[in-house]
Amino acid sequence: QVQLVESGGGLVQAGGSLRVSCAASGRARRSVAMAWFRQAPGKEREFVAGISWSGGSTYYTDSVKGRFTISRDNARNTVYLQMNSLKPEDTAVYYCAAGSSFDLNDLTRGNMDYWGKGTLVTVSS
Repeated sequence: QVQLVESGGGLVQAGGSLRVSCAASGRARRSVAMAWFRQAPGKEREFVAGISWSGGSTYYTDSVKGRFTISRDNARNTVYLQMNSLKPEDTAVYYCAAGSSFDLNDLTRGNMDYWGKGTLVTVSS
């Protein structure tokens, strides 16, 4: 049973923009917290951004603050990550995740219930 499916990754030049999307199905649709993580080649997976059920609360890792925006459309069961002013160091596989806790510690530690398979974002210099 497919729960989370990412889309929208691709190749973009530094300074450009890209939006990735995550479609939720099944139980993942009713998750309290939705988040994006990323894993660059040779590095550990890291938390990027998280959003509460209402969309009224968000968290971002410091390196993307002011450049990335997370949002969700519960009517469409979709969460988005708008990425602006992209840098080569943003190159990574981006994963969508859903969980029952919006606690920042849980988010940053990746304590999520469902994970997508990821979408590759490549930023060229």
